Amino acid sequence: MTADNSYDRFDDDDYPAYTMGRAAEMIGASQGFLRAIGEARLITPLRSEGGHRRYSRYQLRIAARARELVDQGTPIEAACRIIILEDQLEEARRINAEYRRAAESDAPSDRA
Repeated sequence: MTADNSYDRFDDDDYPAYTMGRAAEMIGASQGFLRAIGEARLITPLRSEGGHRRYSRYQLRIAARARELVDQGTPIEAACRIIILEDQLEEARRINAEYRRAAESDAPSDRA
C-alpha cells in the first residue's frame, strides 16, 4: 500500500481506527459498556493482531445511540434491539425509495 492510499482510510467510516479506550472516551461511556453492547451483538469490533478491540466511526455512532438510550433508562438489551430495528427500518426506507425511483423512471411519459 502506498502512502497516498493509506490516507484514504481516514475517510472510511468502516475502518477500525479506534482503540477501546479511545472509543469509550469519545462516546462518554465505559469500556465495560462497549463490551456489553459487543456481547449483545449490537456491534462486533475488529481485533488487532494483538487481539485488542478496534472500533470504526460507524460503530461509534451506533454505540453513542445505545448510550443515549441507556442514559434515558432503557435496559441495554432493549436499547440494542431498538437500534437494530431502527437500522432495519432505515434500510427498508432506502430500498423503497430506490423502487419508487425505478418505477418513476420506467413509467411512460404523459407527453404527446
